[in-house]
Amino acid sequence: MREVVIIEAPSVLGLRPTGVEDLPEALLGAGLAEGLGAVRAGRVEAPSYDPRRDPETGVLNPVGIATYSLALADVVGGVLDSGRFPLVLGGDCSILLGNLLALRRRGRHGLLFLDGHTDFYQPSAEPAGEVASMELALATGRGPAALADLEGRGPLLRDADVVAFGFRDTEESTRAGMRPLPAELHTMDLGTVRALGAGEAAGRAVDLLTGAPDVEGYWVHLDADVLDDQVMPAVDYRLPGGLTWPELETVLRVALSGPVVLGFDVTIFNPRLDPDGGIATRFTQALVRAFRGDR
Repeated sequence: MREVVIIEAPSVLGLRPTGVEDLPEALLGAGLAEGLGAVRAGRVEAPSYDPRRDPETGVLNPVGIATYSLALADVVGGVLDSGRFPLVLGGDCSILLGNLLALRRRGRHGLLFLDGHTDFYQPSAEPAGEVASMELALATGRGPAALADLEGRGPLLRDADVVAFGFRDTEESTRAGMRPLPAELHTMDLGTVRALGAGEAAGRAVDLLTGAPDVEGYWVHLDADVLDDQVMPAVDYRLPGGLTWPELETVLRVALSGPVVLGFDVTIFNPRLDPDGGIATRFTQALVRAFRGDR
């Protein structure tokens, strides 16, 4: 593994200021940087939050998120160009757009999307206009151009270069009217992961992401709510079920040991819902063990 560089990206422009913005401080306070032997590259601060839904795009903070995505992409890109490994600590899931923009500026890449939700909503189906529920749709070029066509580059990802992994929101999202996932986008829901086993499923996902000859590598996105609600209740949108800690560690160990993994982000963990810090400590341990390849 290359030298890990931690970038703090505490934006909640795609959600609400409920506490997710405290994620970097909580994981760093639990010893993440020391455990990884990582250096810190500072924080990318977000523009002011506007609670009003934009009438033109139907989403919250479209201009702020676009501006933030460009700034975050600059920092992530600098780490990539130095030959080091960016670890981006959100914030909500809208920070994924900046991470992927950094890759899009440099070619064609894939995404391992670890999330309890598929986040493929269109603005008309998202009750509050939260981009944190539609970032995968935006990254694949679907949605308002202000966010789906950053810098005029078109989709940040091709459908076939994505694996949505571990989600369990199919009934909920169908009921809400979310657009269906495209056929070309690879999916491994929680049931599939369990049927294959976490390690086998992760290996197949990496194979899918590295199969095309012109794909230059892949990014790993982790939303804390991919974890079982019983062990990770410190998220804003809870769902029953999810991955166990050992399953998550196995998946990340496989994904982060891939030959062309380029970066990793962590989102949605809300420390205000973890008053004694116990979940932050366990989360940090899982991340360190996965990066180190511990079994």
